[in-house]
Amino acid sequence: MISLNIIATLRTCYTDKFGVPRQSGLVPSAWGVVEFEPAYRRMEAVRGIEQFSHLWLITQFHLVIEEPTALTVRPPRLGGNERRGVFATRSPFRPNRLTLSVVKLDRVELEGDAAPRLFVSGVDLVDGTPILDIKPYVRFADSLPDARSGFADEAPQRLPVRWDCDSAVPDDVRVIIDQSLALQPQPAYHDDEAREYATEIAGWRVRWAATLAGACVKSCEWVG
Repeated sequence: MISLNIIATLRTCYTDKFGVPRQSGLVPSAWGVVEFEPAYRRMEAVRGIEQFSHLWLITQFHLVIEEPTALTVRPPRLGGNERRGVFATRSPFRPNRLTLSVVKLDRVELEGDAAPRLFVSGVDLVDGTPILDIKPYVRFADSLPDARSGFADEAPQRLPVRWDCDSAVPDDVRVIIDQSLALQPQPAYHDDEAREYATEIAGWRVRWAATLAGACVKSCEWVG
């Protein structure tokens, strides 16, 4: 069996896997930093990468430790009640836990002990995700306007986000929180408006409730 080397680690604003966007690009402000392993931390490995606006990251769902017991899953886009074959979905509960995400390349850092580092945005992965490979996004080959997308043919609905608390959260972090909660990250089958959810984003512990009118932030505290 072929063994795969971890070439880098992705540091992101999502320190808790609950609340992470279900697809890349849905939260444009969600940032990440690609930090290469020593064996691949070489300038020649990224030579020319700055000419591309977007990258494919091939990673692994390292926090999914459960062994899949079935080859069907319940996609959130179908309300969490209908089953589909795992290979007809992007569920993390899959045999090799491999992921495929397209991210925006914001800048390449070429100086410092950790260089080179890649600063990206639009991430949909939790902090510490191992990266197995990186490939440039090529528009003529990777964008197929006539493709069909089954039950996921449109972007998910975004709902308003209301803050019912005072918080010193910085504006740039608040944007990430707003964009994340607008996508309704709670389980699709939960419909209790009194229920509160919690996650950590960019070092802030966010608690919110999901209502028919949108998400309501109850508290947002710095946890570091």
